Amino acid sequence: MSRRLLAILLPGFLVALCALMPLTEQSAGAVSDPPGPVTGNATYFDGLGMPYGGCGVPQANLDSQDFVALNVYNTPGDYTFYPRPLTGANLSKAGLWNNGLNCGRYVQVEISDFCTGANDGAQNQSFCRNGSWVADAYNGAKLTMLVADSCGDSNAWCRDDPYHLDLAKDSLNRFVKNGAGVGDMYPGHWNNRHVTWSFIPAPNYSGDINIGFLQSAQVWWPAISVSHLANGIHGVEYFANGAWQTAQMNGDMGQSYIIGGTTSGANQFQIRVRDVTDTLINGGRVYSFTLPSSCGTICGTPYTKVSYTTSTGPTATPTVTPTVTPTPTGGTGLPCGVNYQVANVWQGGFTTNVTVRNTGTATWNNWTVTWTMPSGVTLTNAWSSTITSSGTTWTIKAPSWATSLAPGASATFGFQANGPSTPGPTNITCS
Repeated sequence: MSRRLLAILLPGFLVALCALMPLTEQSAGAVSDPPGPVTGNATYFDGLGMPYGGCGVPQANLDSQDFVALNVYNTPGDYTFYPRPLTGANLSKAGLWNNGLNCGRYVQVEISDFCTGANDGAQNQSFCRNGSWVADAYNGAKLTMLVADSCGDSNAWCRDDPYHLDLAKDSLNRFVKNGAGVGDMYPGHWNNRHVTWSFIPAPNYSGDINIGFLQSAQVWWPAISVSHLANGIHGVEYFANGAWQTAQMNGDMGQSYIIGGTTSGANQFQIRVRDVTDTLINGGRVYSFTLPSSCGTICGTPYTKVSYTTSTGPTATPTVTPTVTPTPTGGTGLPCGVNYQVANVWQGGFTTNVTVRNTGTATWNNWTVTWTMPSGVTLTNAWSSTITSSGTTWTIKAPSWATSLAPGASATFGFQANGPSTPGPTNITCS
């Protein structure tokens, strides 16, 4: 199967289709990693779309030319296009692309069985029809590959098989077995085989991140790509007007974010980056750079790499609200400790970090926290959790990596809000 990412021409620049809609829910990824190695169908595609792949990095600037695409949707039997990024009720349709949040990660791929029948990805048809899966000499061949693109096509591969991988065509004969490339698996021994795969950290990682401005980037639209991370990317924060701000993802291109200058309209920038664990990389290292002189007032090439300096960077003085231990009410609450800390404050908004600890004796499963926020506080976005608000009542659901909390265990999440930073929440209940 051959596939290319659709790209369209907009006034002044070419962008990938998935970048047309802003990601208004920073925490819009809700798909957990597979539970260990999984097996799915594998197809191939010729190369990334122009100028960007689904992750927002041109093919020439990828860390590896052995790359894969993950499924945008997980909608068995439903081949409808749903607007990207997936938001609201459509979040339940998300595949392992995870609204771009698995961009820049590595996968270890192992070749599995060959199909002797028809494995054409036809809608509402089974895989490997009129045949069977058989092992052959290529089983066990392996290759480490980079997540660089998305598969949102309306076929059974991209919709019905949650563990489907779309592999770069040129990589098919570079799979290694017994220390040597297989050489001739494609085309005669391919037929959209099974593969077994799992996420892994970047192999033999060294150095530091790469930062580049996208085509048409300028001081009023500073769109960047961030690549070469040890364990993927889940967020970018930029320093502006004295406080750290959460950057908005550029559509669902998971390695591209829209940042801001240190002051309004400035060409000087400072960022810090979060990986797939939502942890600031390198201890919160700050990367400082400017719009390159080669861009003039606007960047004319698909990717303009920038040099940067690093530091511990500017920090806002945190305002700490002491730990609040809510009292269970109505027999439905759980004993818990909630540490609510305002991390950064600016005119009209703030960010917080919240740690929830199980202070009881039984393990929590699929836990939630509810609280009452002061009138005038509205949620902007969140990370490491799913937060919904109804008036002043906020409900926080457990992050995918911590749906269970053993006694004494804790989980940390955060959010950005508009409105006054104090007082903090009241009527806190864990359930």
